[in-house]
Amino acid sequence: MSQNVMDTLRARGFIKQTVYEDELYEKLGSESVPFYIGFDPTADSLHVGHFMQLIAMKHMQDAGHKPIILIGGGTGMIGDPSGRTDMRSMMTRETVEYHVECFKKQMARFIRFDGENGAIVVNNADWLMNLNYIDFLREIGAHFSVNKMLTAECYRSRMEKGLTFLEFNYMLMQAYDFLVLFRKYGCQLELGGDDQWSNILAGADLIRRKEQKPAFAMTFTLLTTSEGKKMGKTQKGAVWLDENKTSPYEFYQYWRNTADDDVEKCFKLLTFLPLEEISELCAHRDECINAAKERLAYELTKLVHGEEKANEAQAQARAAFGGEGDLPEKTISKEASTVTQALVEAGLAKSNGEARRLVDQGGVSLNGEKVTDANAALPEGDFTLFKGKKVRVKIVRA
Repeated sequence: MSQNVMDTLRARGFIKQTVYEDELYEKLGSESVPFYIGFDPTADSLHVGHFMQLIAMKHMQDAGHKPIILIGGGTGMIGDPSGRTDMRSMMTRETVEYHVECFKKQMARFIRFDGENGAIVVNNADWLMNLNYIDFLREIGAHFSVNKMLTAECYRSRMEKGLTFLEFNYMLMQAYDFLVLFRKYGCQLELGGDDQWSNILAGADLIRRKEQKPAFAMTFTLLTTSEGKKMGKTQKGAVWLDENKTSPYEFYQYWRNTADDDVEKCFKLLTFLPLEEISELCAHRDECINAAKERLAYELTKLVHGEEKANEAQAQARAAFGGEGDLPEKTISKEASTVTQALVEAGLAKSNGEARRLVDQGGVSLNGEKVTDANAALPEGDFTLFKGKKVRVKIVRA
């Protein structure tokens, strides 16, 4: 075994909560431990919210541990109440299976599916869809206290709006998944975001009660900005790993616009650069931080889309922004939210009508991509606007 992976994960800021920590540390340092992370197939692509889980999975696999990728084909038909204020819509079996195939292709960029500790993909629909309700209640339900379940944050936050019995079953289903994976594949550890702590802990507890054998839970810090907002959201919606949903250029620009205070955290959690190199890149908060942001954007785009697409995105961005400080700057208000408003406030159009005509005639580009809707939302952070082929300005917010 190489360096204990818990040391690696802790040094890079992943670990939030664990149980039986000393026992788990010893086990991870002395043997290959099968572990699992669950993914709900609610879309046909993974997004930035999943990114950190994939990186953690690779750290674990590189340290000699075996990943089990659990696709929530069964639980995805129920909907996880964690972190939600509404009930998630239910999907058909065919939709879930299509999403699973899409996930596998994206995960292959991060995880190895062959060799001694090659990852395996399993779908919990295989065992949840055929459960006998009475048997399930007798075998699993008997080990759960409703009083204790209601203290879990994922349920408490839903109580005001109403928690359905369908959703209330989610913790039992996820705990049962862990038990099945323990019995079938010797899985001893479940990993996930810290908003899943109650569900993950329930699974480890169920195995220890029923099997009288060790099982472990570990959660990771959530990928949030220094202001506490979840990363991976823009005004257009989620930042996807599928280039047809979020282009490599848009993906690159998202990370290029990372706030100064979040750059080092993103390097540690989302790249494999050595910690010493990350410290050097982020040591100064002057113009050097822009070079660090460019490196961050490049490394992440290369991980997700490959070196060729990363080089293209970087070249596009440099062309759009004309290098460091070469473009004339125009300031707009923080309230400006559409391309039309930006054009008028930056002095590139005299009126809203003229701004809309420019867009309709195909004469406006934002961050190097042609604008087709005059009411299109503006990106967060700085960006470039092109008017025709000659007028090119960098837009900053007051």
